[in-house]
Amino acid sequence: MASNAIVNMFKVKELRERILFTLAILAVYRFGSVLTVPGINPQALIAFFSEQVRGSAFVDYMDFFVGGAFSNFSVFMLGVMPYISTQIVMQLALIIFPTLKKIAQEDGGQKKVQAWTRIGTVLVCFIQSAAVTVYANQIPDAIVITNNFLFRFVAIVSVTTGTMITVWLGEQITARGIGNGISMLIFAGIVARLPSAVLDLIRMIRRGDINPVFFFVVLIMFVVIIGLVIYEQQGQRKIPVHYAKRVVGRKMYGGQSVYIPFKINPSGVIPVIFASSFLTFPLQIATSLGPNVRWLNKLAVFLTPSGWAYNIFLVLLIVFFAYFYTQVTLNPVELAKNIRENGGSIPGIRTDKTEEYLQKVLNRLVLPGSLYLAGIAVLPTVIQTVFGFPQSIAMLMGGTSLLILVGVDLDTMSQVEAQLKMHHHEGLVKRGRIRSRNL
Repeated sequence: MASNAIVNMFKVKELRERILFTLAILAVYRFGSVLTVPGINPQALIAFFSEQVRGSAFVDYMDFFVGGAFSNFSVFMLGVMPYISTQIVMQLALIIFPTLKKIAQEDGGQKKVQAWTRIGTVLVCFIQSAAVTVYANQIPDAIVITNNFLFRFVAIVSVTTGTMITVWLGEQITARGIGNGISMLIFAGIVARLPSAVLDLIRMIRRGDINPVFFFVVLIMFVVIIGLVIYEQQGQRKIPVHYAKRVVGRKMYGGQSVYIPFKINPSGVIPVIFASSFLTFPLQIATSLGPNVRWLNKLAVFLTPSGWAYNIFLVLLIVFFAYFYTQVTLNPVELAKNIRENGGSIPGIRTDKTEEYLQKVLNRLVLPGSLYLAGIAVLPTVIQTVFGFPQSIAMLMGGTSLLILVGVDLDTMSQVEAQLKMHHHEGLVKRGRIRSRNL
């Protein structure tokens, strides 16, 4: 019993406190997901969404990231998606505008960027929550406040405040808990949807709506893809670097060979989260305002999550964000500069060609890695089209959900293992070690 990893996790005081704190924050987040916005009738929502009326596919898509909070019209109905979308825009702005990048590199520059990101998040929340109030007007008997202006004001303030509280909860997990807070909240939302999806699937199999053979085929695909995702995570391209000997004072430094580990997919699951959140904003606006604006209605139909246009954009955005995020986190120019400044060189590569060589290696890794992510991300559409699974179930049995679940799990387990080994306990696995996806 003494060597049990679960027992050891709660023996270490610091780790135990971090785990319990994370669980407490997730419990608060789940409670907020069922706390309805003031002025909304919950019974009307249940009756509306249980009839599978127009827009249910869009609601299933939105619920996917927030664990059912959107269909509940809760204060956390937008989740962390506005924050992620704003972060994407801010990161792009730092690359496009050199002045902003210079400000970010100054002392206290990151705090300024963070403050701008928060302000931008509030503006995005105002726009999305305003669209939500229009969508609520389409639900019969959903609004109990007769004054339309008062309802919109209360709803916009409640949803915007709820989103900023969600972001704050994620930051608290990152600082005082286990894992990346924002990713953990998305993970919790997906996991919260699994029990109801499994029950719906069992009911459909019993009614004969889904062929049991198809179910077992999809289940095997699910298990195989999990194995492939983990196997892909372990793959590395090791770039050897040799450091020449140099004397500083009375000490000699260098004279050793190390390697730079480049993963097959250096950006992890970040491109999938970025691409999904980037598409969520126009999709929600178009669907919410579509009945009142003709061209937005056409855009909503065009961007249907199960449609070919949405999946093409999803693939292109995943490839783009894979290159973009890798370039930001593993900048070949900075890597080459650090190698040269420390007297290092890559065997067989001229010193002035180091940057070009590293860029070439990264390009060869990122393209197949991003296409691999994109292939898994469009899997729900394949399951839905070929096997006849409903969107709510298909999205949870493959694609983005699978990548996020496996990625966050690996990242969290790696942090737990590091804490255990730091306190002289065995890790979570007896052989080898768990590698983080660097979420």
